[in-house]
Amino acid sequence: MSYNFIPGIASQSLGHPSYHPLIPKLEAASHAGLRSIEIFYEDISNLTTATQNDTSLLPPRFTVCKAGTSLTGSTSREETELACCQYIRQTCLDLSLQIICLQPFTHYEGLLDGNERHSRIRKLHYWIKMAQRIGTDLIQIPSNFLPASQCTNVRSEIINDLQTAADIGAQEHPPIRFAYEALAWGTHVNLWNDAFDIVKAVNRPNFGTCLDTFNLAGRVYADPTATTGLNENAANDIAASIHKLRTTLADPENLKKVFYVELCDGERLPHPIDEHHEWYDESQPARMTWSRNARLYPFETDAAEAAAQNRNVGYLPVTQILDTVLDAGYQGYISFEVFNRSLNRSGEHVVREHAERAKRSWERCQSYIDAHLQAQAEVHEHLPHDETLLADEHDVDNTTVSLVGQEKQPRPGLESSTSDYAGISSRL
Repeated sequence: MSYNFIPGIASQSLGHPSYHPLIPKLEAASHAGLRSIEIFYEDISNLTTATQNDTSLLPPRFTVCKAGTSLTGSTSREETELACCQYIRQTCLDLSLQIICLQPFTHYEGLLDGNERHSRIRKLHYWIKMAQRIGTDLIQIPSNFLPASQCTNVRSEIINDLQTAADIGAQEHPPIRFAYEALAWGTHVNLWNDAFDIVKAVNRPNFGTCLDTFNLAGRVYADPTATTGLNENAANDIAASIHKLRTTLADPENLKKVFYVELCDGERLPHPIDEHHEWYDESQPARMTWSRNARLYPFETDAAEAAAQNRNVGYLPVTQILDTVLDAGYQGYISFEVFNRSLNRSGEHVVREHAERAKRSWERCQSYIDAHLQAQAEVHEHLPHDETLLADEHDVDNTTVSLVGQEKQPRPGLESSTSDYAGISSRL
């Protein structure tokens, strides 16, 4: 049951890169029993800077090439960064950590400035090179959150830009895939279903989505600027959104487009984020400020535990979204992507404490998944044969939809590859 899911974490979710180097965080993730990792670009960048300042940090086997060697026009820093990517890859292999993706490739789609668009295409080629060196075939693209004056809301132009990225990635061997994610504060794309509609319109086999419970519920259900922490019509809106998600994922072809899932909660704030709040930043959307300061690992809803950790409890409908994903038959990566003020502190204890929290969250997640799927199987077992077939094929509103018929389908995002640059290890 839960063995069909690979627990993971984003590298910055064990300590902000400004305070905590990457390698100890990889070790902590592995020791916590997590089996996969999303590599945050800032972690690579900080390792590169440290390596340029102290070349002994990079083992001699990872050679830094001359500028222009790996990519036309590459700088000496980029060549150092690519060598660091190889070091990260080997470290992950040694720790039995699969690399889910490289992320986030920000502010890409819908740019109005032609020169900036050209610059991003050049950067995309470089990110593909980084992904290959680091050992993943997946790059995450979050929806653009630049000011509306800098990016278009014309859907056809957004789709065209993303098709360009997919086509560039498809030329690689193996192809580079892209996971498009709707950020809750995205300028024009901030709902999971809008992102999914775009994924379908892009219509490329190497282009899919990442479902993030925080970004989904953080837009439809929650409002950190409200005293209640909720949108005005929160209950009805999230019910409708989850119903749409259930209906969408009932189609196996749509389910294949979910390349991975991110589970995370958000703190219910005692005071709304406004100009009087200590986190207030007039240059940021409030949901972005909330996300950067108050995400939580899933299943962190106990008040006593929250008080002991000097934080607030989580309140987003994470399990309802997880139920929907499970009922659809998803199997694959479940990753924790957390940003929190608690990560923005120095000291080795920060990484250790967050790794322990992530471990506890995965254990709770495992128990929840096992119980959910066991209950689902028991209900399915007692259905008459004809009703079982009906549940398998048609009843998308039934919360006990069976996984029968899903077993022989390839796991989304877990296709194996014989290439040396395969993003997914065969050690499953």
